Amino acid sequence: MSDRKTFRDLADPDAAAAAIADLPIAPEPPVEAVPLDDAAGRILAERIDAGIDVPGFDRASLDGYALRAGDTAGADEADPVRLEVVGTLHAGEAPGAAEVDDGEAVEVSTGAVMPPGADAMVPIERIDEIASESGAVSDVDVRTAVAPRENVMPAGADLAAGQRALGPGTRLTPREVGLLAALGEESVPVRARPTVGVLSTGAELVPPGEPLDHDSGQIHDVNAASIAAAAREAGADVQRYSTADDDPEALAESLRSAAPACDLLLTSGSTSAGAVDALHSVLEAEGELLLHGVALKPGKPTLVGRLGDCGYVGLPGYPVSAMMVFRTLVAPAIREAAGRPEPERASVEAELLEEARFEPGRRRLLPVGLVEAWSDATTAAGDPDGDRTPLTYPVDRGSGATTSLSRADGLVTVPAETSYVAPGERVTVELFSPAVRPPSLLAIGEDDPGAAAVMDALDRPRYLPDGTAAGVRRLRAGVPDVAVVAGEPRRDAEGPEIAAWEREWGLAVPAGTPEDVATIEDLAGSDLPFANLASGSGLRAALDDRLDAAGIDPATIEGYGVGLRGHESPARRVLTGDAAAGLGLRATAERLDLGFVPFGTQRVRLIGNPDRSDAAGRSALQGVTDRLPELLASISGYEAA
Repeated sequence: MSDRKTFRDLADPDAAAAAIADLPIAPEPPVEAVPLDDAAGRILAERIDAGIDVPGFDRASLDGYALRAGDTAGADEADPVRLEVVGTLHAGEAPGAAEVDDGEAVEVSTGAVMPPGADAMVPIERIDEIASESGAVSDVDVRTAVAPRENVMPAGADLAAGQRALGPGTRLTPREVGLLAALGEESVPVRARPTVGVLSTGAELVPPGEPLDHDSGQIHDVNAASIAAAAREAGADVQRYSTADDDPEALAESLRSAAPACDLLLTSGSTSAGAVDALHSVLEAEGELLLHGVALKPGKPTLVGRLGDCGYVGLPGYPVSAMMVFRTLVAPAIREAAGRPEPERASVEAELLEEARFEPGRRRLLPVGLVEAWSDATTAAGDPDGDRTPLTYPVDRGSGATTSLSRADGLVTVPAETSYVAPGERVTVELFSPAVRPPSLLAIGEDDPGAAAVMDALDRPRYLPDGTAAGVRRLRAGVPDVAVVAGEPRRDAEGPEIAAWEREWGLAVPAGTPEDVATIEDLAGSDLPFANLASGSGLRAALDDRLDAAGIDPATIEGYGVGLRGHESPARRVLTGDAAAGLGLRATAERLDLGFVPFGTQRVRLIGNPDRSDAAGRSALQGVTDRLPELLASISGYEAA
């Protein structure tokens, strides 16, 4: 008998959002007083009226002399008025009882209290000081006429006692904190923040910083850190809890322990329909299950419920799914509970460069990247000030890939009934924030240390090391500004060659170059495990060609058909003893202190998109590639072509 639970009726995403919004997550009491030093970023809960005048006295606005405005009548550069200096006042000093009489002036500094009898002041730049025999200033010649109150900030001019200073709902920035300080407020009534608990589930999860046992399938806990950061950004106080195993009793104990201290408890993982995904049954036993499953991709296995007075949302375990569900369904509820306004949003209309296919039935959230370029229709219009349509491309690498969102600039929401979006169609891209800017240059292709060094010398590039085959394919679709192409790909990379270099390739082997792996032929028919690269890699293609030329069947090499993604990955398998040899570069072998069996050199080229020769990023790239020998000098086995 299977323990699996099947998804039957998936909730509409809008209904799921409404269910989460109805959870009892608003904190009680809703208002708390915080010290002024801790008020920045908080939401003001009550109106603040000025209890004092700001300033509380008539204040000199400049360095100069306080006087009676009537004494300066007719004064100018040619015919100044001479006044007797009868005192000096600095900021923070009381003026005393003496008044300024006709024909007198008092030296004042910026911010000083205006002395009694004075109704204006003249800045020092319009004054000639006259010294007595002792050297002290005894008189001044005033070279300009002033009106009453000129250069004087009257009491209450900034804010008068009784006036409304700030209203409820104001987000306190350094500007508002400064105003509250001027009013003498020592503490501030702010909206209490909901306490959000964050709990990951899964025996395979290990906190960042701790070693992983790859043989046991361990991975670092991505969701706890990312969800906690997102919850804080939405306005919550976050409480992190230790990872819980998938065992139902352990899950139940974790929920029972965490819920009383939280307004909202967020878990990730153990929400699907698998036999070990037990949270739905635990929630039913410990609280109330409101819904299980949302017609959203990614995000289908989402749970919503209650644990006593605590709201509960079970997020999917895959990082992309978890963050998508949080951003779309959970964050608005936290912001509402914290009294925070919806964040400023920005969206752009863009032309999709590549097709996107979907299974209909669920609303799809598609991560996309932007290119700092414009559609052919825009270019044809020839109007640089007109309606320029940017270009966008899908970056969806699956719910389990943590890089899907870091590679993206925003999301395209695809309706549930849509199964296909064609290249050239216009889509609405909701940017992750208004501050999002497209990369200065988009490069896609071979994972290569030389290409990485070139990208490091540019400002804000995006380099997607997905392999030569992907670079060529996507260059033909018009996606990247530059393709990184290694060797001779099966399909031509059409475009101008911007730069090129040679890299030495071969086999990474254990240090000391064991005699049993001197060539690739030594692996054929043996039981020595081999670590290979994925088929889209230019290095893998070169090795395939070498075997074909030698008449060696790849199937006779143990592990040949299992391809790894990163250019260092095979060498690292050798380093850990999991492989006797691995396809790689001399640069990698030397960096990891491994032996190396050379096979020759391979040419790596940067091929430009022929439609973007005048792009700013391409111009910057040309300037960088002029320094190619310098950039490659520190990479063993590399030489500019």
